[in-house]
Amino acid sequence: MKVAIHQPQYLPWLGHFAKLAAADCWIFLDTVPYEKNGWQNRNRIKTPRGAQWLTVPVRARLGTLIRDVEIDASQPWSRKHLEALRVNYARAPHFARYFAELEELLRRPWRLLAELNVEVTRFLAGALGLSRRMVRASELPPASPDPTGRLLDLCRTVGGDTYLAGQDGARYMDLEQFRAGRVAVWGQEYQHPTYRQLDGDFLPFLSVVDLLLNHGESSLEILRQGDRWTPW
Repeated sequence: MKVAIHQPQYLPWLGHFAKLAAADCWIFLDTVPYEKNGWQNRNRIKTPRGAQWLTVPVRARLGTLIRDVEIDASQPWSRKHLEALRVNYARAPHFARYFAELEELLRRPWRLLAELNVEVTRFLAGALGLSRRMVRASELPPASPDPTGRLLDLCRTVGGDTYLAGQDGARYMDLEQFRAGRVAVWGQEYQHPTYRQLDGDFLPFLSVVDLLLNHGESSLEILRQGDRWTPW
């Protein structure tokens, strides 16, 4: 069984879902500290003026675990995000098909960032036609505090024999631990595909929402054109 482990992100990009598509089980790593100015509470969409950030305001002290990060509900972030999506994608071929459900999702009274991100990822995966087992690390038995040991423990807990690592995984992973644990490691080397977008020249590394609203049912086929996996 192939296992992918990733911190829950907001409106993730194409490579995130290519990794999810390659996995049998996806684990949301919500038991590690929140990273400020990362991808956990923000992502980008396309506008006639270029890329625009959509950021979920949060309250998080240094060291706060992702599962405990609270959304700052005093700010009208969901209304702003939905208006930005409406203004910039109303002309997209598949806007009408997906926007109403996305709107209902974002308008819910979310308290915790992880809960929002998990449900957003589930929704987007379903819209792409992906059905995978998804669990949160906080729902599983405690894993090792060591970064590599944590990944290995999580893989073993769900019965995985292959770990799908991200492009930067080699920077911190001790592959010898995986060899000793008899879990194979495959590294992602995602090659971003190009596709038809609104408003001018192609912009890569946007939220998968950009692809979905423009290409609908063809989105999964397009994003998987970038699949590149290498055994480590």
